[in-house]
Amino acid sequence: MKKHLSILGLGLLLGTMLLSATPMKFYTVFQPEGGGGRTGSGTGYFEFDPDANTLLIDVNFSGLSGNTNVAHIHCCVSVAGSGNAGVAVTPTTLPGFPIQVSSGAYNVTLDLSSAATYTGGFLSGSNPADPSGAEARLLQGILDGKAYFNIHTNTFPGGEIRGFLAPVPEPGVFLLTGLGLLGVVALRRRQRL
Repeated sequence: MKKHLSILGLGLLLGTMLLSATPMKFYTVFQPEGGGGRTGSGTGYFEFDPDANTLLIDVNFSGLSGNTNVAHIHCCVSVAGSGNAGVAVTPTTLPGFPIQVSSGAYNVTLDLSSAATYTGGFLSGSNPADPSGAEARLLQGILDGKAYFNIHTNTFPGGEIRGFLAPVPEPGVFLLTGLGLLGVVALRRRQRL
């Protein structure tokens, strides 16, 4: 039995090590940001790479009532999944985001180690008040469900569609869960004997 527990412990340790080196993936589904004639939908895929200090953003959107003029990430609302927060990334709009369209696609990788990636308010409100603190604060906001991607239009300058970022379960999570369940089953069998 000790051999089985040692193998289980080694598997859990290896799984944890593999997960820590893996980029974290997030997604969102865009919906109108309230009523009043707001339309549009879309999806977003985000990948945070802790080793490279980057955030990949890949979004698709369509059906907006107006034409795009700004897009960025807001963080951090006080209650996960609801409310409004200040702009965290980027000061004006995301670099190269398609402007003056009602549908489109966007793909960019942001350098999270650059102060220029963040608004001044988000940067100065982080601890430490530098890119490393802002990156940590942004990641924590995303993990807590308190960050959202927002697309603004000329019809709705305050925001037409948005979506809160949510983690995508990694295959390693299923491995660790499976190993944990095997451990519980093994312990119960041992207790019955």
